[in-house]
Amino acid sequence: MYYLKANIEKPVEFVSGGVFVSNIPWAHSERVLDSFEIIIGISKCLYISQGNTEYEVRSGDVLLLLPGEIHQGYRMCESGVSFFWFHFITDGDYELLDDEQLAGELSKLNKPDSTKYFSEVCIPLYYAPSSVERVNILFQQLQHVVNSHYYTQQAACYITTSLLIELSEQMITDYYNSSKLPEGDKIISEMIEWIRIHMKEEISVSDVADKFLYNKDYLSRFFKKKTGYHLQEYIHLMKMSKAKDLLTRSSMSIRSIAEFVGFHDEKYFMRLFKKYENMTPTEYRHAFYKIHMNDH
Repeated sequence: MYYLKANIEKPVEFVSGGVFVSNIPWAHSERVLDSFEIIIGISKCLYISQGNTEYEVRSGDVLLLLPGEIHQGYRMCESGVSFFWFHFITDGDYELLDDEQLAGELSKLNKPDSTKYFSEVCIPLYYAPSSVERVNILFQQLQHVVNSHYYTQQAACYITTSLLIELSEQMITDYYNSSKLPEGDKIISEMIEWIRIHMKEEISVSDVADKFLYNKDYLSRFFKKKTGYHLQEYIHLMKMSKAKDLLTRSSMSIRSIAEFVGFHDEKYFMRLFKKYENMTPTEYRHAFYKIHMNDH
């Protein structure tokens, strides 16, 4: 695995972006870019190579294409393949780190005088973020700004930079979750992943306790101590996060979204959404509605 390390003391320059959708079988053309491109999978699978490496970009996957590299489709994609995409240019030089170099860089984050990392991001060339819905929401905001023709052109550059920061932060968090956490925290990570996988179901604290063989009351205290959230609250927040993602990138009805995240009572879902987001699902959807679409 390789990682882009880039300076963001100044915001990156946004070049272009949109949503690709193909209604017929399709393969990406061969080309060499003079900018970076990030692709975020939405549905089906994008088959694309960079240099000698072949990638399969599925829903929730993020692929970073480098300037000066040949990339092309290496097999036909199914009809219905879709993905978000955007191009950007960094200010100044950048580096590519391997796994060992990344470990060395991240180890410096533990030093109390480590401040330079606030001005850099590290982004994997190919990655499946644990909270891709946050990335998708930032992309929706980026497209809204671009298509609203703001008087300040820098707005798109700042949101693009924020999106890169989000990807970098999730990578660092996932890195420590996988290799640095004490045993108790690893159990919490396993619980969080189980909740994410079963988010479409009506999950209760008892369900999680039964799955991981914990006393329900003890688990609630343990989870609160480790995460700062009550377990039931965390379950709700995860469901709301997925609901927000669906509200901004799909035309599903509120009822369908409620059922998708495990609520058969639409009114209860709407009350919870307003409790956590201080607005209704419809108001949230209307906040991010302008998306550039392309099909070639």
